[in-house]
Amino acid sequence: MQYKVIAIDGPAGAGKSTIAKLVADKINYTYIDSGAMYRALTLKVLESSMDLQDKEAIIGISEIVDIDFKEKSIYLDGEVVDKQIREERINKNVSYISAIPEVRRNIVQLQRRISQGKNVVMDGRDVGTVIFPNAFLKFFITASLEERAKRRCTEIEDNGTQADLHDIKSQIEKRDYIDTNREDSPLIQAEDAILIDSSGKSIEEVLKEVLTYIASNGGKIDVV
Repeated sequence: MQYKVIAIDGPAGAGKSTIAKLVADKINYTYIDSGAMYRALTLKVLESSMDLQDKEAIIGISEIVDIDFKEKSIYLDGEVVDKQIREERINKNVSYISAIPEVRRNIVQLQRRISQGKNVVMDGRDVGTVIFPNAFLKFFITASLEERAKRRCTEIEDNGTQADLHDIKSQIEKRDYIDTNREDSPLIQAEDAILIDSSGKSIEEVLKEVLTYIASNGGKIDVV
């Protein structure tokens, strides 16, 4: 049996994770959040209290870290860490850790292993360009910086934490720069990816747009 991968890439706060989860549910695929894996690794590094400038130590952890997805949750060393990886300390450090080339190569190998033997919807920043360049379908979901910052503020406040829009906007802008300018697997739209700008659109509108593309792709995937 030939398993399929649907890749959904895009910058921080564009809504790709939300859409990817909903798409996976609609077509009965396994959802894998590639960015969450870097967040889980960052959590592991921070919990170890190591020097964040010690790249060799961080690379060492990336070689042995135990990360998996089960029942729509992410597990780190056998424990669910869905909430912990969204903490502000993770937001502030994940860009640096995920930009280390050796770390990216190790996590990419882990992402491919986790995806084996499954139909997968994976979202991230380099899914369609690096992790699965031959993915069955590729999407690139983006939105304006202002809108992405507002969405991230709402997400943080919904979790009971105060958020400063200016600070969040600055963080996202910095993350965009790091993601698009890093030497190893930068954030770019794959040439064969379908571009969707989610600015001013509801989740339902973006989801419908993505599902329409999937359903029209030769009828090879059933949308429920």
